[in-house]
Parts: sequence; structure tokens; C-alpha cells
Amino acid sequence: MNTRTLGAHGPTVSALGLGLMGMSDLYGPADEKESLATVHAALEAGVTLMDTGDFYGMGHNELLLRDALRGTDRERVVISVKFGALRGPDGAWLGYDASPAAVKTFAAYSLRRLGTDYIDIYRPARLDPDVPIEETVGALAELVEAGYVRHIGLSEVGAETLRRAAAVHPIADLQIEYSLLSRGIEAEILPAARELGIGVTAYGVLSRGLLSGHWSAERDLTAGDFRTRSPRFQGENLNRNLALVEALRGIAGQKGATVAQVAIAWVARQGEDIVPLVGARNRTRLTESLGAADVHLTADDLAAIEQAVPAGAAAGERYAAPQMAHLDSER
Repeated sequence: MNTRTLGAHGPTVSALGLGLMGMSDLYGPADEKESLATVHAALEAGVTLMDTGDFYGMGHNELLLRDALRGTDRERVVISVKFGALRGPDGAWLGYDASPAAVKTFAAYSLRRLGTDYIDIYRPARLDPDVPIEETVGALAELVEAGYVRHIGLSEVGAETLRRAAAVHPIADLQIEYSLLSRGIEAEILPAARELGIGVTAYGVLSRGLLSGHWSAERDLTAGDFRTRSPRFQGENLNRNLALVEALRGIAGQKGATVAQVAIAWVARQGEDIVPLVGARNRTRLTESLGAADVHLTADDLAAIEQAVPAGAAAGERYAAPQMAHLDSER
């Protein structure tokens, strides 16, 4: 596994990271034994970046990661944690809190659940509209100074917010959705990140499974799977998006690769400062995703991919309207 450094101030991590969200939440039931085995397989393959959130399964995901890392040298793993999303006992979403007191409270609970003395990268999941980003980053900077956090990250914020945050404390990376179907960061956000020396950890590189090459219009979704409300998975939007996937499948076949591998390799090819996060929930999908590291895309390949799936080709927004309203990156 090759490595990449997250921006000018961040840690060196594996060129592909593992996103753990689906092992606890939002994609329907998961097999915990298989989840643990998948994390172990990722570690054995050289993956060092593990991404979680304190609200994934209301703490379950952090506890899962703690169990998976037992017996592993802590310094080998870079743990990235998102915080700030408020949820009820029934799983309902209740808003965001990134106030200084909440930042430190969330961190205390995450440290305990993860069974660690420090978090490598700590980030608010969304911009809190009621708290200036300077106050949030200021509280994070105090956690860095105290040794509880090593690097500060952000998630789903726009270029202006990035600049304001970086003026308070160095920012290691911006975690944001980036894929062939979600290219909104290319206009302003990615150039700003590069100007400021901020790396990018890209989630949703397979667009929640649309770009996996395994999705079909006939697939039934289980209760609790947020894709039942995702615009890109509805009706004619889904049919149009799957047509794009089929165009990509032809290119993948010529490369002797899968659709998923080409989609991940495309994100990785957009810059050495970008680290794709793969959200595999089992070892089979993990093995396929990690195979993207062996897919070399030439200039001709990139041109063919651009023709097959041009920027803006996706049908439907990446979230339903209420969730889109929370994205500073979309303003």
C-alpha cells in the first residue's frame, strides 16, 4: 500500500482509507463479525486510515473500531473521528452542536469509547450555523495543545469557511464527498484547499454504491437504509445514473478492472493530496476496492471516463433537501 500525506500539516496515511460508517448505521443491518474481519483485513493490507463518527450507531462504530484494533500498535493507525451530529434514542437527527463545550464533551466520550489517549484527526461533521467556525476550531486547538487531538480536520465546508478556519489553526484535511457523480468541489473548494495546504479525504467515492457496478434498479432496500430517501436512487434518476455506470463498465472492461476499481482510481488520480475512503462492509468488497490501487489510468483513459461520465451528469442531488440544507459546501 502506497502512502500519501494529508496536506502540509497532516499525517502520512495509506493511499486508500477505510470508512466504517456502514458497519453500524444508515445502510441497513451489518454483520459485526464480518465487520471486525474486514477491519483486520484492511490492516493486513496496509490500510492505516480508519474513519468513524461518534454518531454512527450512537457510539457503536467507535466501540467496534476499539474492538477491531485490540492488539494493534496504536501508532500504526490514524483514527479520524467526526462529531457534532445530535441524535435521539430512536436514531432521529436533532441538529448539530459544535460549540466549544460540546467539542470537548464529545471528544471525552470518543476517547473513552475508542480506548485511546488521543484522536489523530478530529473534525466537526458539519458547520454549526449557530457557532462561528473560529470558536469551534479554537476549542479543537486547545485539545491539540492538551495532547488529546493530533490534527484538526473539517467536513463538508465551503472555501470561505476553510480560509476562516485555517486562519485560527492549521487544518490537516477536508473530508468531503467527491466522486465521478459528485464533482462540486472542483470549482472553488478544491483550489482553496490546495492554496491553504489542506488535504482532502474523499468519501462517497462509489456514490453510496451507485458506482460499485453491483447496483440494479430491482434491488430492494431494507428499513433504515438512507438510500430509500436519496434522490439519486429514486425512479428515473436511478435509471439515468445506472446508464452512466454502464458506460463506465465498458471502460473498466478494457482495463481488466471492475467499475468500482475504476471509479476509485479516478478519484485517486485527481491529485496526490486526495485520499479516497472506501466504505466496504465485508472482505469481498474490501478486496475489490483495494484493487483500485493497481489500476493505472492514462490520459486517454481519463478522457474516455470524462466522456462517459461528464461533470454534472448525475441525476438528482446527493442528499434529500433537508440534509442538503446543512451543507456549507453547497452554498
